[in-house]
Amino acid sequence: MQHSDDKNTTRPTLVSSTASSSAAPDPFDLDSLRLNPAFLETAGVKKLITTVPARRPSPQDFVRTHPSPKYRDNFAVVDLREDREDYLVRPEIIPELANEIVYKTIYTAINRQGVCFLWPVRYPSPDDRRNDWARSAREAAELAMTRWVRMKANRDLGAYDIFEAESVMAEPLWPELSFQQLIKTAFRDRIIAEINHPVIRRLRGLP
Repeated sequence: MQHSDDKNTTRPTLVSSTASSSAAPDPFDLDSLRLNPAFLETAGVKKLITTVPARRPSPQDFVRTHPSPKYRDNFAVVDLREDREDYLVRPEIIPELANEIVYKTIYTAINRQGVCFLWPVRYPSPDDRRNDWARSAREAAELAMTRWVRMKANRDLGAYDIFEAESVMAEPLWPELSFQQLIKTAFRDRIIAEINHPVIRRLRGLP
């Protein structure tokens, strides 16, 4: 009897050892869960740009403009000052909208946070009372092709003050999009292709 009891007492130990060896691995074991650094180096994440603002730079932002002529061009626009929005105008209807449109150069720009935006700068004209505003904004945009600049309105001067960054900053990392893609994204809901467009009717006081 004593010998039989000894066998019975050792049996649970044998079963426990077998169950432990066949148990499923812990899915939260850090050694097997963490990514290999080599994977992080090769599995890059590409940021999709679905929003491109069209606006002046913030007075607190240092910005650059794309130096390639392929990333700027001239357009006819309707400038809704109250809404602070520009609407692109198709060239074929420009003659019928002579009193509503202005002409602007649209530059591709980027700030230090990596936000890409389109910067419309009005063409200065001899009879424009805001000529100095347009001229100084264009000077800032041209200067920003080669250095980081900040632009701030000076009401007393009637123009923009331009500030250059005192320290050396890294070159901007431009998105892999064409200028056409940037324009299409920024103005997808703001292009005037017909006289009866709601914006034109609004400017003419029509329902």
